[in-house]
Amino acid sequence: LSVLCDAEVALIIFSNRGKLFEFSSNNSMLKTLERYQKCSYPVAEVVVPSKEIQNSYQEYLKLKGKVEALQRSQRNLLGEDLGALSSRELEQLENQLDVSLKHIRSTKTQLMLDQLCDLKRKEQMLQESNRILKQKLQEVGPENPLQLSWDNNAAGSSNPYSRQPAHTESLLQPMGFDPPLQIGYTAVSVEQMNQGALAHTVNGGFVNGWM
Repeated sequence: LSVLCDAEVALIIFSNRGKLFEFSSNNSMLKTLERYQKCSYPVAEVVVPSKEIQNSYQEYLKLKGKVEALQRSQRNLLGEDLGALSSRELEQLENQLDVSLKHIRSTKTQLMLDQLCDLKRKEQMLQESNRILKQKLQEVGPENPLQLSWDNNAAGSSNPYSRQPAHTESLLQPMGFDPPLQIGYTAVSVEQMNQGALAHTVNGGFVNGWM
């Protein structure tokens, strides 16, 4: 509009978040506002803007300048828009980046040291727990093998034939379990012995026991 119509244009926009945007074709919003007020309101009220309006506008300009400077500095830190900087400004920017890197490294180192201290503390706690468990095992451990060996020896002494084969146990059964069989076997043996002795005496020679 300013170019096509050869007019003085001023535009003020407030976003939903309350952010202010403005545009003025003659690079002086204040002059455009003064001209607007002179045309819209009585001359007596707008000849000299009130002091409060001037102060507010000056504060606005200061804040706007700070915001622009911060945005420009942020872009420079990101490596943007460096062409307009002088060698001195580039050196200052480099020093600022070095200071920032040192601060970041210091913070990172401190964080790693804190983590290392925490790990050492946990290691000491685990070593202490291990020492206590080892001490308990040393106190309780020697008794169990001796007790187990003693119990095994006692069990072996009370039943010495517990590990013998089954046929050995049958041979070692008391005679009282089957008296007729034992008695009969004994009588046959004595009779055979008497017959052998009698045959030897009569014949004067050796006679086999089975004859």
